[in-house]
Amino acid sequence: METIRVKKLHPNAALPTYGSAEAAGADLYACLDTAVTIAPGEVFWVPTGIALEVPKGCAGLVYARSSMGAKRGLAPANKVGVVDSDYRGEIRVVLLNHSNQPQVLQPGERVAQFVITPVLTPAYEEVEELSDTVRDTGGFGSTGK
Repeated sequence: METIRVKKLHPNAALPTYGSAEAAGADLYACLDTAVTIAPGEVFWVPTGIALEVPKGCAGLVYARSSMGAKRGLAPANKVGVVDSDYRGEIRVVLLNHSNQPQVLQPGERVAQFVITPVLTPAYEEVEELSDTVRDTGGFGSTGK
């Protein structure tokens, strides 16, 4: 098992934790001094109070917690946040309230999940033609015919 170096930027910050032994994502926690109300349609930048070292050749992906999205309408505004391996600043979760009700976010509440995954960084080469495939240029819905 790999170890990820985490720096607390605030004394009340919590390190990421896994909800179960085989969970893919580690929970990120709101590092707030007091509860915050997020109005319908409002975006709120949630501090986690931590910075961390994503391993070189990987990216950290910030995903919604399914329970927050399904039950409360709170999900990352950018759908998936990407944390590059050379970033050393605070991890923040940009939550958008998709519901029609104000949502209260409590200090220490789990706000997102963090998944570390390998990434490829290929060079891009301009060409005149691409290789042929059975699908070819069929786009949205083309494989369901």
